[in-house]
Amino acid sequence: MPEPVANAQPAGGSSTKETRSDMASTDSEIRPAGRHHLLQRTANRLKAEFPGVLAAATVGIAATFLSDHYGGPVMLYALLLGMAFNFLSEGGSCVTGIGTASRTVLRIGVALLGMRITIGQILGLGPLAPAVACSAVILTILVGWAASRLMGLRKDFGVLTGGAVAICGASAALAIAAVLPKHQTSERDTIFTVIGVTTLSTVAMIVYPMIVSLFGLGPASAGIFLGGTIHDVAQVVGAGYSISVPTGDTATFVKLMRVAMLLPAVMAISLQFRSQQPAGKRPPLLPLFLVMFAVLVVVNSTGVVPKLLHDGVNDFSRWCLVTAISALGMKTSLKAMLQLGPRPVMLLLVETVFMAALVMGVILLHGGAG
Repeated sequence: MPEPVANAQPAGGSSTKETRSDMASTDSEIRPAGRHHLLQRTANRLKAEFPGVLAAATVGIAATFLSDHYGGPVMLYALLLGMAFNFLSEGGSCVTGIGTASRTVLRIGVALLGMRITIGQILGLGPLAPAVACSAVILTILVGWAASRLMGLRKDFGVLTGGAVAICGASAALAIAAVLPKHQTSERDTIFTVIGVTTLSTVAMIVYPMIVSLFGLGPASAGIFLGGTIHDVAQVVGAGYSISVPTGDTATFVKLMRVAMLLPAVMAISLQFRSQQPAGKRPPLLPLFLVMFAVLVVVNSTGVVPKLLHDGVNDFSRWCLVTAISALGMKTSLKAMLQLGPRPVMLLLVETVFMAALVMGVILLHGGAG
């Protein structure tokens, strides 16, 4: 009998090794290709966004130059100079980057503002700031709902505009619109609300510091008023720091307390209008920049951050905010506001004036000199 062959390979063994070798070789070829594709997409995105971000940053540099050499608030200069370049946001290579600067760069700047604030400062504000912020949000949404019915408008439109005015402007409008019932004019209502609150917020950024001066409010009270009334985060920051750093810090904190109410407010509105589910992807209910702001407040409160790093983060935050407000000015269209109908505009004005009067009244009752 023939002896068995030692170390005989099973049938197809050689083929299996070759197949594995081929798969490993193919995988090693795919990975660099995937990395190359990712790098190419990143490069294309940067190429698309760079002109607009550069334009906004250039306007911010010009605003800083004017502020340093001739006095005056840099945020206001950035806003007004940006509005002069509104045509850049209407078409061309700068549109994408201007949107990024007014949104992403803004959120980075606001998140980094947490390095300016400590838990001790927050506790020093007392119970007035959170009480004002929470009550103003709830009551303004209710006023929007009631006023819309009195004006013959849809009640969901009143909730949409009231929530946008009460919480955080355009971001709140988009989040609330996602959970409201869809109808023929849903998109138009959302676009109007975004344009309306952005324009009114820009006006408030200019006018409200004058009101603060008129009533002789101290830094803390001024911050509570500005943070508790102005619609969008960017304009709160601009108005607050145009008065003083303590006012800006307080205004930012109060405003972010309003932003934090976006989650419970949208959930409550969703339950109220639960008969229909929104189509499409919902925007995030709890913004990441709010989380990062809170984290940095905690980190800054520990006192372990080196002064060089602390100052560097604050300077970078300031440049982000100046750039973002320049971009926001570029996106502000007064012409579009003038083309809107009178009743929706009146509704936004009623909600805005109510919120300002409510917050100012509470501040004056508690003594506004602080």
